Amino acid sequence: MSTLYVTEYNTVIRLSSRTLLVTKNKDKIAQVPMISLENILIFGNAQITTQAMAALLEDGIDVSYLSRNGKLRGRLSSAYSKNVLLRIAQYERYLDDQFQIELARIIVKAKIRNGKKILQRFLLNHPDMHFTKELETIETTLQKLDSQKTVNSLMGSEGIATALYFNAFGKMIKGEMSFESRSRRPPKDPVNALLSFGYTLLTNEILALVLAHGLDPHIGFLHGVVYGRPSLALDIVEEFRHPVIDRFVLKLVNRRILKKTHFDERDNGVFLNDDGRKIFFTHYDKLLKKTIAPNTQPLNLHDILKRQVRSMAAKIKTNKPYIPFSVRL
Repeated sequence: MSTLYVTEYNTVIRLSSRTLLVTKNKDKIAQVPMISLENILIFGNAQITTQAMAALLEDGIDVSYLSRNGKLRGRLSSAYSKNVLLRIAQYERYLDDQFQIELARIIVKAKIRNGKKILQRFLLNHPDMHFTKELETIETTLQKLDSQKTVNSLMGSEGIATALYFNAFGKMIKGEMSFESRSRRPPKDPVNALLSFGYTLLTNEILALVLAHGLDPHIGFLHGVVYGRPSLALDIVEEFRHPVIDRFVLKLVNRRILKKTHFDERDNGVFLNDDGRKIFFTHYDKLLKKTIAPNTQPLNLHDILKRQVRSMAAKIKTNKPYIPFSVRL
């Protein structure tokens, strides 16, 4: 199954038999059989004909509308899951302080450990570099997590570890680009632009899976409840940020796959331009399909995301252990 990325402005998506045709000024840009399609991401302005929209809804193919900078504007999806009992269980778990702190601690531990392993992995291939101070303090922060009694204190520890991680991450960037610190809204340099764009896409992948499984994306356990924020999707994405998106960004930058010419300054920030997005999507699609963890059955990243969402649903419904994704050294 694949994702269709529509980045050309003023395009039209039409239905022809069981195939989607993407055209611009009557010129065909792409032709995609619906049987091979799982979702569509539209950046900027594009139209979907009524016939195509009906076919997408019938086949359960989600459409996400995003701005040029990757901000989610909205989604077109088939009927919402009827699993109301799971959502009731989710609301009850959210009101259970012990359950909430336990799950939040699992998520924070997974994120910090994965970040630590990424730094250690880099050092194995670059023994001339040193992250001693960062790794020691990250380990100290990890050891204190079991004594944390509130979600706010866990978030504080996560913030400390993440700042240390990104301090070391900046030293891992090679070539024409540089990274001094994490900046988000808006990103102030190309590396931050890639990180933000990648996190947004991955969160959107998880959001679609959360909805498909009948969970309420706005009820999270680490990120809590904030109006309009998909907190549960953000909870799950934490364990994947460093081992998936950060490593992916390092590859794009350090191998010169993306260069400074692939970015524009606008809206007081730095963002991928049209050429840069096309290159990004080519490699991102390969990332989703690449087997990244050994198992009795080969799993690609998309399969792993599905597994984690199913595991989260089981944790919420029956309190089965939630085992977060862990990168190997």
